[in-house]
Amino acid sequence: MEVKISPTYEALSKQAAEFVAELLNAKPNAVLGLATGSSPIGLYRELVRMHKDEGLDFSQVTTFNLDEYVGLPAEHPQSYHYFMYENLFKHINVPKEHIHIPSGTTKNYRAFCQWYENRIKECGGIDMQVLGIGSDGHIAFNEPTSSLASRTRLKTLARQTIEDNARFFDRAEEVPIYAITMGVGTILEARHLLLVANGENKADAVAKMIEGPVTSMITASALQLHPHAKVFIDDAAASKLTMREYYDWIQAKKPGAPRF
Repeated sequence: MEVKISPTYEALSKQAAEFVAELLNAKPNAVLGLATGSSPIGLYRELVRMHKDEGLDFSQVTTFNLDEYVGLPAEHPQSYHYFMYENLFKHINVPKEHIHIPSGTTKNYRAFCQWYENRIKECGGIDMQVLGIGSDGHIAFNEPTSSLASRTRLKTLARQTIEDNARFFDRAEEVPIYAITMGVGTILEARHLLLVANGENKADAVAKMIEGPVTSMITASALQLHPHAKVFIDDAAASKLTMREYYDWIQAKKPGAPRF
């Protein structure tokens, strides 16, 4: 796992966007896995800027989102369909037919989840998966105790996740209890993983993800098993890392490391 620490949220978002752009410039028809939540908004904002100001092209890109609330139609302002279109898709030139987001209103969730897994494989697998992290250390909606081999499925949300997300709804009772989510096993099959996190409220989860044991209690810790995982965090999110000095040392010395 490569840890990149930036002084501000804006700086980490720029670094993460440059990493995505590097992939798209090398492989214009890349398959991107995308996340919702507050952490990746800065990344998406920077990708939109790169598209408008620098010509970053999404015309051949295919996307797969991590998750969606069960029961919310696509046009609901708190659905992840709505989030993605407002924060990214309507500002770039990705073809609508290339966009895949789990359905929160399908009539057969089991069949849909299997279709979603099959569709990822049909598109050649995910080249880069963008991730955030929950305050309890979950990735996507893989709550604590989720299998690290899990696949796309229906998941019951933890009370803490519901409470954390209640700020986006008028009333806590409106937060859905269920979601469709990619599994940890599905996520780990992506060729590259990119996780962004910011703020002191994520510091405990970030420290457990990076420095703790690999455990289903912190599903983000599974990133330790991936050969190409990059974590972009700001100073506040890095505040609980015991090896902080070493990560800074690595960042400073990496440019001089042998290339072959």
